[in-house]
Amino acid sequence: MAEITAALVKELREKSGVGMMDCKRALQENDGDMQAAIDWLRAKGLSKAAKKADRAAAEGLVAIAVRAEAGGMTASAVELNAETDFVARNELFQNAARAAAHAALDVQPDVAAINEAKTPDGEKIGDMITNLIATIGENMVLRRSARFQVSKGAIGAYVHNAVAPQLGKIGVLVAIEGEGNQAQIAELGRKIAMHVAATAPLSISPDDLDQEAVERERAVLTEKAREEGRPDNMIAKIVDGQIAKFQREVVLLRQSFVMNPDQSIEQLLADAGKDLGPLTITGFVRLALGEGVEKKTDDFAAEVASMTGGQ
Repeated sequence: MAEITAALVKELREKSGVGMMDCKRALQENDGDMQAAIDWLRAKGLSKAAKKADRAAAEGLVAIAVRAEAGGMTASAVELNAETDFVARNELFQNAARAAAHAALDVQPDVAAINEAKTPDGEKIGDMITNLIATIGENMVLRRSARFQVSKGAIGAYVHNAVAPQLGKIGVLVAIEGEGNQAQIAELGRKIAMHVAATAPLSISPDDLDQEAVERERAVLTEKAREEGRPDNMIAKIVDGQIAKFQREVVLLRQSFVMNPDQSIEQLLADAGKDLGPLTITGFVRLALGEGVEKKTDDFAAEVASMTGGQ
């Protein structure tokens, strides 16, 4: 068998645009024959998939998976992107998103680890997505993930704009530690997850808040107070009050509960704890589809105008 050198693999990768491991396998399967390896990649649909990899994938689905365990729970959320919203309604794509979320239950919340994890059929998640790209004809990316575990308590889950069970545009998980009734804690967590979907808090408590963000806000508010002509000896007190308001807007425990604005999330937990015992939110995540991805916008009118010379 021909020696499969790093240089040979690199050459095939440059010609095909396919990942290093797939290139190496193609060369191994074809005894180092470059053209045969290229044809092998094309036959597998891998080369076709690679050509789509530079196309923006900002649509798709957020999928969540929850598993009850002895006294506790594990839950995961993943974002699987595609190019068009149409694909999100495709059953194959939906099944792939579910499979990725379930695989994420047993590995670290890291895209590379999830791509290496396997489906119940033994297929790697990464290979499953690559094959789906070739089948459907759109670029797809497993973009990000999150995972929580509680040894005692529950993880509340909520999907907003759901297109199918556990699949939608926004996925939220809220982990709550407590020794009370798990089903009741999970329902409380679901309500708080709905709140998180609506308010997008930045942290659980003031201590968790990014202090750089707080100081930036303080600097802006201080300068604003000076511009408004506030007395220098009052500015610090005024800004402290505004920072407290800022925290009530972005800190989960300080926020007013959307289902009962007269009650903060902290008060909601304390009230529920009277029946369920002490409750502590240990983590939350809110994955909104396409958040931070630059979406391509097609100006059809401009395109037609350019083709017709503006006539």
